[in-house]
Amino acid sequence: MPIAEIRGVKINYEVIGTQGPYFAFVTGGRRGYAEFHSIAQKIAAGGFRVLLHDRRNTGASSVLIAGQDGEEEIWADDLIALLQKLDALPAFIGGTSSGARMSMLTYFRHPEHVKALLLMRITGGSFAAGRLPNMYYGQFIKAAQTGGMKAVCDTEQYQERIQANPANQEYLMNLDPAEYIRVMQHWLDIFLSGPTTPVMGVTEEAMNHIQVPTLIIPGNDLTHSSANGIAAAKLIPGSELVQLPIEDQDVPLLMFSEWVDQEPLIAKSCIEFMKRVEHA
Repeated sequence: MPIAEIRGVKINYEVIGTQGPYFAFVTGGRRGYAEFHSIAQKIAAGGFRVLLHDRRNTGASSVLIAGQDGEEEIWADDLIALLQKLDALPAFIGGTSSGARMSMLTYFRHPEHVKALLLMRITGGSFAAGRLPNMYYGQFIKAAQTGGMKAVCDTEQYQERIQANPANQEYLMNLDPAEYIRVMQHWLDIFLSGPTTPVMGVTEEAMNHIQVPTLIIPGNDLTHSSANGIAAAKLIPGSELVQLPIEDQDVPLLMFSEWVDQEPLIAKSCIEFMKRVEHA
């Protein structure tokens, strides 16, 4: 897959589709973009170029533990730089879970470059607030405190990143554990500083001031309960709400792959929405 040098890191990316407007589609958690291949192909068939990429510190892209901004803000700036490199601005921006949060942050930081937002499986509520800080940061801070960078590298998530990009291991093992802990704690503090409902890290006032067309497809697990997506749709002026024919499940997290049966409807909804925006 192509690699782009973006703001000091190597970003692994792929464009699916050969013509039409660009849609940057961002995965959730810290997962690589491979899980979006199937749905990206469906959306591209509707006349769009779908940009998939591994954010820094995810997938096969470079790991770089540094930055004064929050990690998701850094991801947002990286995405705009990548789209600019591809001469793909302005673009449709969207994603699931943390990718949805990042999409909103991309709009807040770079509104002139965002045609519309497509937000899926919005994260919020007390369950997510109690689970995500440790999943994203706390467990790795503890690993560094107890076993240094080797313990960090031995965690399941970092093993995935090292296997996808072996150069990440040398970088991590040469990193001062104290500096790693400092940056991760800084990112954790920023992550904890915002509201928790209906959207983690995004204020209701900010959502009230979104001025681009927005499509919302709620999730259906405890981390991405449908109530949060519905509430966000009420806060974002003129947003369109698409509720899939699914029910909320009493489980911590459903992987996006478990929505495979919903992909045709999700793709159809995205294509129709983006075409309406293009023709407006």
